[in-house]
Amino acid sequence: MRTAEWVWEIRTEFPALSREIEGKVPVFLDGPGGSQVPRRVLEAMAAAMIEASANTHGAFPTSRRLDALIAEARQAAADLVGASPEEIVFGPNMTTLTFHISRAIGRILRPGDEIVVTRLDHDANVAPWLALEERGAVIRWVDFHPEDGTLDLEGLARALSERTRLVAVGYASNALGTVNPVRRIVEMAHAVGAWVYVDAVHAAPHLFIDVQELECDFLVCSAYKFFGPHVGFLYGRADRLTALRPYKVRPAPDQPPEAFETGTQNHEGLAGLIAAVDYLADLGRRFGNPINPSQRAAIRAAMERIREHERALCARLLEGLEEIPSVTVYGIRTMERWSERVPTLSFRAKKWDPREIATALGQEGIYVWDGNFYALGVTERLGLEGQGGLVRVGALHYNTLEEVNRFLETLHRLLSRK
Repeated sequence: MRTAEWVWEIRTEFPALSREIEGKVPVFLDGPGGSQVPRRVLEAMAAAMIEASANTHGAFPTSRRLDALIAEARQAAADLVGASPEEIVFGPNMTTLTFHISRAIGRILRPGDEIVVTRLDHDANVAPWLALEERGAVIRWVDFHPEDGTLDLEGLARALSERTRLVAVGYASNALGTVNPVRRIVEMAHAVGAWVYVDAVHAAPHLFIDVQELECDFLVCSAYKFFGPHVGFLYGRADRLTALRPYKVRPAPDQPPEAFETGTQNHEGLAGLIAAVDYLADLGRRFGNPINPSQRAAIRAAMERIREHERALCARLLEGLEEIPSVTVYGIRTMERWSERVPTLSFRAKKWDPREIATALGQEGIYVWDGNFYALGVTERLGLEGQGGLVRVGALHYNTLEEVNRFLETLHRLLSRK
């Protein structure tokens, strides 16, 4: 099997993918920690710094340009997830936004109200809710199945009650690649009157997101995971945002979404976010089959094409890792369950510490992550916290089968040393 021609074509748009580092052109399999960016993102950010370097709501041209840029960014984020621009809140990243929203939600909780979190989540969707224990909230934990990395839905059902006020859940696990059945989880939570807060950071570069279909109350992303800069955004259902009273400075607007945006935003980052979403839509128009000319339809077409290519990458990764006797892969290990995962795989190898493997691969120009990836509940539940955690390999659509084979061949050669 060969890499599709369209992948080679889009790779030319990413300057980092052809750049030599320490004498080698790297294989970037570190995507779960942050993606590389297309040239148009860099150019958009530079242009914003030149043409709209001001603050908002001024009586002069550069400020008006900035106001227009922010409005365009809200529309771009809304197009990405299927929301209205008025439901998009910007912030530095998912973690900061989640702490901000959790504090606002904390204002309407009563002692004894319950919040459900999971051991499968990134800690950015756990710690902000644990902090509400100080206000009298009761935290209910939901486990996952260690044998395949899937959420324990029966355990979730037991955790829900008439006192549940919010369920915090990830769309896709950044450690094991599991895709959670978010729509089903939302239905379970709404049945007891609870809100659902979805961490979609790891899902965004892999899956077509539709907050209307999911019917979630909140969903949060970070653009640096889907080919953009370091800026985050939150979708909040209009009536949910209106029901909350955010912490803010007194002169700031009282109405959402601006009421939730503390301080001056990363304006050049928002320009980069627009360009990242435009890149995805352009990919869909060029290489997919959009059902209509809209930006949203083009994004859907792009994610369908991306998903198709990533399936081939994941299949080869699973096949190759399973062929190495000393390697143990965690999570879903069969392509028959492809709908339940993204191409992020974590493993360990006998006699090797994960940092040793990541270091050795890095010296060969292959970039992977090691540790707990802030998914502390995962490594604790697997008994690997304090033992180096896991090695994580994450494929994105700009990766090729040739790169995956280079990784597998190099890994096999390295592990044979012990």
